[in-house]
Amino acid sequence: MSWHTSRLAALDFESSDKDPNTARIVTCALILVGGGLPTDTRTWLLNPGIPMEPGAIAVHGITDEYAAEHGQPPEQGVAEIVTALSEAVAAGVPVVGHNIGRYDLNLLNAETHRHLGADITDAIPDAGTRMHVLDTMVLDKQVAPFRRRVSQSQGPYQMKTTAQTYGLNWDDEAAHGAEYDALMSARAAWHIGNIAHLPHDRRPEWVRALRTQRFDSLAGVSVDDLQRMQAEWARRDAASFQAYLRNPQKAGAKHDPNAVIDGSWPLIPHQRGDV
Repeated sequence: MSWHTSRLAALDFESSDKDPNTARIVTCALILVGGGLPTDTRTWLLNPGIPMEPGAIAVHGITDEYAAEHGQPPEQGVAEIVTALSEAVAAGVPVVGHNIGRYDLNLLNAETHRHLGADITDAIPDAGTRMHVLDTMVLDKQVAPFRRRVSQSQGPYQMKTTAQTYGLNWDDEAAHGAEYDALMSARAAWHIGNIAHLPHDRRPEWVRALRTQRFDSLAGVSVDDLQRMQAEWARRDAASFQAYLRNPQKAGAKHDPNAVIDGSWPLIPHQRGDV
């Protein structure tokens, strides 16, 4: 069974702000899907305990008042999420999500440290060696590079763009709910893996038209090898973005001569000074 047809644990969070070090979990979905087994969905609503940014509320639609009334205490919710994720890791189920290695797992890592007093690699037994991650943003950037923005408001590799690229119907009203986004990331992973394992002449026309056939690198690889490959691709992407930001001619108004983009993946070292 190939990595894309195996059982997958789709993970997504909606949170109180965009910074994984300072954000609090508001909702979480962990969905076991594929592998010839029934879909198993678990969701959580947490009371973050701090005021959420207006932009975050506009995205997920959950107000401070609603979360305070209906959400469970964050320490309880984080403990349950970590336990559920631990069970998936122990069963050898890869964890899939979109931008999961730059945001979601790092958000959970910060929350685990905040409420349980330990990093996720300590809270989940052998997570450092047993937790396999499929990041559909990393995969999509690797196999289909140089994609342009769809519009001013829609970036080239955000979840909506990735979903639409691989022929998935996108529902703007359902989007940015943790359950919907988690499922879409699992479906995108399946489509990316499926294309990689198709003969060249059966791949979609847009794939055949790419300057390089990077999809080939995903065919027939183990989850261990794919983990290492994604880490290297993420490191290169971070280094490229850092170089871009430091280049005044290329970055323009975004220019930052001292920009530092950490290339760690799928966990960025937790900044313990954050609260």
